[in-house]
Amino acid sequence: MAASGRKTTTNTMPAEESDQLVIRPLGAGQEVGRSCILLEYKGKKILLDCGIHPGMNGLDALPYFDSVQGEIQQLDLLLISHFHLDHCGALPWFLQKTSFKGRCFMTHATKAIYRWILSDYVKVSNIAADKMLYGEKDIEASMDKIETINFHQETEINGIKFWCYNAGHVLGAAMFMIEIAGVKILYTGDFSRQEDRHLMAAEMPNVQPDVLIIESTYGTHIHEPREEREARFTGLVQDIVNRGGRCLIPVFALGRAQELLLILDEYWSAHPELHDIPIYYASSLAKKCMSVYQTYINAMNDKIRKQISVSNPFVFKHISNLKSMDHFDDIGPSIVMASPGMMQSGLSRELFENWCTDKRNGVIIAGYCVEGTLAKHILSEPEEIITMTGQKLPLRCSVDYISFSAHTDYRQTSEFVRLLRPPHIVLVHGEQNEMSRLKAALIREYEDSTDYKIDIYSPRNGQIVELLFRGEKMAKVVGTLAAKHPEQGEKIAGVLVKRNFNYHIMAPYDLPSYTDLNTSTVTQRMSVSYTGSSSRLHYYLNQLSGDVELIPDRQALRVFKAVMVTLESRIAIMEWVANPVNDMYADAVLSVILKAESDSTSVKVQAPVKIDKSHFSECLIELLSDMFGSDCVNPLIRQDKLIMTVDDISAAIDLQSLAVQCEYVKEVVYNRIPLFRCSRDQWHGATILLEDARS
Repeated sequence: MAASGRKTTTNTMPAEESDQLVIRPLGAGQEVGRSCILLEYKGKKILLDCGIHPGMNGLDALPYFDSVQGEIQQLDLLLISHFHLDHCGALPWFLQKTSFKGRCFMTHATKAIYRWILSDYVKVSNIAADKMLYGEKDIEASMDKIETINFHQETEINGIKFWCYNAGHVLGAAMFMIEIAGVKILYTGDFSRQEDRHLMAAEMPNVQPDVLIIESTYGTHIHEPREEREARFTGLVQDIVNRGGRCLIPVFALGRAQELLLILDEYWSAHPELHDIPIYYASSLAKKCMSVYQTYINAMNDKIRKQISVSNPFVFKHISNLKSMDHFDDIGPSIVMASPGMMQSGLSRELFENWCTDKRNGVIIAGYCVEGTLAKHILSEPEEIITMTGQKLPLRCSVDYISFSAHTDYRQTSEFVRLLRPPHIVLVHGEQNEMSRLKAALIREYEDSTDYKIDIYSPRNGQIVELLFRGEKMAKVVGTLAAKHPEQGEKIAGVLVKRNFNYHIMAPYDLPSYTDLNTSTVTQRMSVSYTGSSSRLHYYLNQLSGDVELIPDRQALRVFKAVMVTLESRIAIMEWVANPVNDMYADAVLSVILKAESDSTSVKVQAPVKIDKSHFSECLIELLSDMFGSDCVNPLIRQDKLIMTVDDISAAIDLQSLAVQCEYVKEVVYNRIPLFRCSRDQWHGATILLEDARS
């Protein structure tokens, strides 16, 4: 098993026979956003995620599909890890507006939430209609093309096996294990190995992958302990409202929002002095999304599953839903949790522009921010910002960052790698600097290890990672061939059947039982003009075969026990079951019929001529000398064996059984002299025919 970097090859080997695994990021290569990874191995092509870039609009936000335009219709499979826009935002466009004909899978919870997340994205996008990637009808139509999969459910599509594990990132998030021809690839998507208030930690796969494609969002950063993080968050919120300000918390409609709502509702319940200060969850999807969360309670951690039997933790006592600004009385201190999380548009952007000029107000960024978004920009503490209408506003409100983002930090990533021990790691979903730091740290961690060698790649978008996996091909013997235990050195002959990446050897008559194939028999029939008598034809055929069988009820002759010859009104009709040997017999019989037709001598049926051993040997030597040259045949016969040499390779021909003891020459002789498969009597007849033809 070996790996190599990108290289130019002139290999003409069919893709399904190639040992080369190709991994190519079309998005999320040295960036965060538009996750889309293309896998190619053994002629199979898989796309992992299909997201958009949150900091871009229109076609610019898509992965680099133009670089693989001709390959889209060849894709077998598309797997979506979770419902965040940077992982599924391009899916309606891809399913409805490209030549993709493969199958698309995601978990049940992801599909349920995907529908509403994408609808909200279309509604709040602040771009012209003609630049929109898709509309509501495209989203609706895409739902029919999406299939669902349960966690740990193994599925096979066109020889590709795959199953998924809980990723812990958001509700329904999955890590996919893909197996092609025995090579296993684990794609983590976004994952978290830390349990929070409502989600369980990402599972540890019980299968070691050959390749790990893993996120590198936080690089070498270490998350602060959850208790400290929550205390700092609630302290900041209380400070802002205590000074008479309004607290804006930009979040995505689903994911971290539910975690923060649980924290705030619990904190407000424990502090009666704050009950007069309202908390709003400002999202048009609030009710729909919360119903999905309540439906998939069993996908959450033990704490939530136990609590649901007493009371629904997602029915909040101190939090109200806010559909739009029209329903909001902006009077006095308040806390508003609004989407989207990076404030590109929508309610969070509108509220921020209304509140950013007042120093009493505050913004708490609670998740990861992508380059090019307003949320990322204000973390650099600019003096002013530009509104969506192009107006400049001074930035006077406080801006704080507390990461509740459910991505792995370095400690979690390192532990995950140490437990899985994959030989190859491909880093994706990380800014270039963070990815480089993580790569260097992992290399340092294992550079002195004697029992674990690791290769790490950090490709940019469009850059190809090529890994070589050489595996032994094994064929299983099935059916009647497997009924008997084979002896050492015994040869097994049958039909080799390849299905996807599995090979089986079976008897031809077992094909219908183990495959969709059926065996059939082709009978050939040939009519030849013949005006002679049946006795003459019988005589000549007897000279050829020596075992001509008379079939009285059909007035026919069976030659070589394979070719039936019937005489009907000046026509000789030949019938035989088509196969290479019988076809050769039929050619010989045809020659005899033509010979009998041209011979006007009156003959009568006689007993087969007794074979003269020396005469047979002379005829055989003469025949082989004519075919291969006199230098190739040794005229000295020892122990009934004739020695001949072809291209410096010798073979011994047994004159009794006509067996050839050299496999290579056996193949040559069989191809050049088909009658080698006949009996000795047949050889004698064939030799007489050749001599007659020569004279």
